[in-house]
Amino acid sequence: MTISINQCKHVCQTLLQVGLLCLLAFVAQWLVDRLGLPVPSSVVGLAALFLLLALNWLPERFVAVGATWLLGELLLFFIPPVVASIHYAPLLHQYGVSLMLTLVAGSACVLVSTGFVIDRVFRFERRRQRARRQFGVFQPVKVGE
Repeated sequence: MTISINQCKHVCQTLLQVGLLCLLAFVAQWLVDRLGLPVPSSVVGLAALFLLLALNWLPERFVAVGATWLLGELLLFFIPPVVASIHYAPLLHQYGVSLMLTLVAGSACVLVSTGFVIDRVFRFERRRQRARRQFGVFQPVKVGE
């Protein structure tokens, strides 16, 4: 089994970009802890990332590969909240069934809605590619017109 230089570069690029996103998450957590902000650090981190990208202080290419990989593994990120609920044994004894039903229903809603959105995006892209092949159109299709 041989690994090409391009594959090695891609893996290194992915690791660096995921590391950059993790660093942003740690900085956001530090800010929330330090300043006592009443919002979750994930919201602060997402807002910071949005601002960095919107103001072009951080080029999209610096996070695109890492973000694509993280989105590809998104399902794995739904597991920790369910596992973390085990730490609250007394609460589970009192409200166990209703909490578990809520966790399962919430996770199912997120999974179904994510699947629905992804399905719609894929259908849109497929129609757009068909139109390009059929009519030889190479201009982007504007959404909402």
